[in-house]
Amino acid sequence: MDGQFLPVLVLLLGASGLCGQGLGPRGPLEEPPEEKPPEEKPPEEEPPEEDGVLVLSRQTLGQALQEHPALLVEFYAPWCGHCRALAPEYSKAAALLAAESARVTLAKVDGPAEPELAEEFAVTEYPTLKFFREGNRTHPEEYTGPREAEGIAEWLRRRVGPSARQLEDEEDIRALTDTRDVVVVGFFQDLQDRDVATFLGLAQDALDMTFGLTDRPQLFQKFGLTKDTVVLFKKYDEGRADFPVDKELGLDQGDLSRFLLTHSMHLVTEYSSETSSKIFEAKILNHLLLFINQTLDAHRELLAGFREAAPPFRGQVLFVVVDVGADNDHVLQYFGLKAQEAPTLRFINIETTKKYAPEHGAPVTAATITDFCRTVLGGGVKPYHLSQEVPPDWDQRPVKTLVGKNFEQVAFDETKNVFIKFYAPWCAHCKEMAPAWEELAEKYRDHEDVIIAELDATANELEAFPVHGFPTLKYFPAGPGRKVIDYKN
Repeated sequence: MDGQFLPVLVLLLGASGLCGQGLGPRGPLEEPPEEKPPEEKPPEEEPPEEDGVLVLSRQTLGQALQEHPALLVEFYAPWCGHCRALAPEYSKAAALLAAESARVTLAKVDGPAEPELAEEFAVTEYPTLKFFREGNRTHPEEYTGPREAEGIAEWLRRRVGPSARQLEDEEDIRALTDTRDVVVVGFFQDLQDRDVATFLGLAQDALDMTFGLTDRPQLFQKFGLTKDTVVLFKKYDEGRADFPVDKELGLDQGDLSRFLLTHSMHLVTEYSSETSSKIFEAKILNHLLLFINQTLDAHRELLAGFREAAPPFRGQVLFVVVDVGADNDHVLQYFGLKAQEAPTLRFINIETTKKYAPEHGAPVTAATITDFCRTVLGGGVKPYHLSQEVPPDWDQRPVKTLVGKNFEQVAFDETKNVFIKFYAPWCAHCKEMAPAWEELAEKYRDHEDVIIAELDATANELEAFPVHGFPTLKYFPAGPGRKVIDYKN
């Protein structure tokens, strides 16, 4: 074969000097020169304001840092779509905080117009937001919070004010828990302990939860606690979850964060565009999905058994409901399902992407769900792989069409040298490569020992190896041993 299969693809992403004027020798009767008063410095330029947001430049940033001890600065580009989407939310956040007389100011800098500032603060993408405290210009905090008004405002509130409310009595706790679905209370015998600082640091960023803390002995007693403990109170499922602080190791922020994320989630979560990010942020690798049509009574009745099976798997398996009647076609496609197949279960490990299905026709009850989960976790069920049907004309064009069902037979044919492009239909780079791939196939169409092929890796899964990026090119040389060579240009 020729060593060169494809054309190379290139992806782009003074100060002026002062001359001294010396005085000549003066005679004894010569009057001394009149002293001039020092020149007054012109007043520093006041930064303009747009919709409650300061507009800063290289000339005004320093002054703003001196005048505003808590300053959030957005570096934006006028042509950036994400910046335009953020602009109204950013202004709303400024208005919310101004109405509360919060000690924080919002500002913005046009990055392309102020290249020196963009370079100074290592701005490489837009929008980039940085939070400055007490005029410290060298170590701003990177903003990693939400991009909507209330989220921006709350992120800032928890930095300029306490991130957790101090609770003195049972009435304080009741007032907090009555008004919120999820409340986290740190019970610490010594509020000067370093574990308290860890707790407050986590509270700064966990914006979807409300935090309190207390050192009152009567509250320890009221809630049955004898040692430092973080308690999550919630208005659903078990109602409460305790995280005891290890006396020797102290409070680990990562462990506490995972605990709060796991236990703040409902035992059963309905999949939607609003909940999808939280589902994947939970860091629970195993998901069990129940596909039902919520408009059908018989399907909704299955939810009771699904919820009944969930508690023993808390933290190990995330139970998710997918409504096939809603806008969830992409989920159905990912699992190779059609809406008519509901009700049905699917199990997936999101790290390995291995998928598992129960026996065809198995009833959906608490007992069968529990048994299915335990069997999968115990290694007693083999994963299944998606595959389209083999097209009748799969080998009629210069570029052969492979699917999961004929991949092994073609790719590992010991008499053929096979070069395969794994692609995604929506991938722009794949579309750009298509003419070159056709040209390559045309060049080798008369070589009986050469096959140029392609496989839609979004609709076909392979047991031999996963495909993570698109396009991925792999060469399978003729001969024994099932050799695979990754193509890299």
